[in-house]
Amino acid sequence: MNSVFSIHTIRFVALVFVQILILNHINFLGYINPYVYILFIALFPVKNNRAILILLAFLLGITIDMFLDTGGIHAGASVFVAYVRPLVLKTSFGMIYEHQTIKFNTVDFGSKLTYFTLLTILHHIVLFSLEIFSISKILLIFQKTLFSSIFTILLSVVITIIFSRTSK
Repeated sequence: MNSVFSIHTIRFVALVFVQILILNHINFLGYINPYVYILFIALFPVKNNRAILILLAFLLGITIDMFLDTGGIHAGASVFVAYVRPLVLKTSFGMIYEHQTIKFNTVDFGSKLTYFTLLTILHHIVLFSLEIFSISKILLIFQKTLFSSIFTILLSVVITIIFSRTSK
């Protein structure tokens, strides 16, 4: 139990530092930023308590918000994604989720890509809706969501491939 706790603590801290120190300074074409800190929420163990995940998602988001001075938009988007995660897991993995036997290193690539895509798009829609907060700029919200989601999904897949443990 202690090693599992330390792995998640290291993942939490590493993703926060990577997001704050590197990824927030990319700002490609003026508005495209990857937000890979949501990997913490995506890769959190399925069997753990949902309330703990929502609390950790809030802490993750509020930590990002404190460093970026964004007023809680990352916390709101992270909590929303943590809340809808069981529905996204059921949509992406089907019966594997029903039996709670998901191991992210062993599932097929298509299901994993679907899972990351759904979580990322939901996160970005909420994030940019809270950031812009204007229905008259709905096209800008969708534009930022689309392009930032593509960038985030690509980086998330690359990171999970690089850091995944292969069991042979």
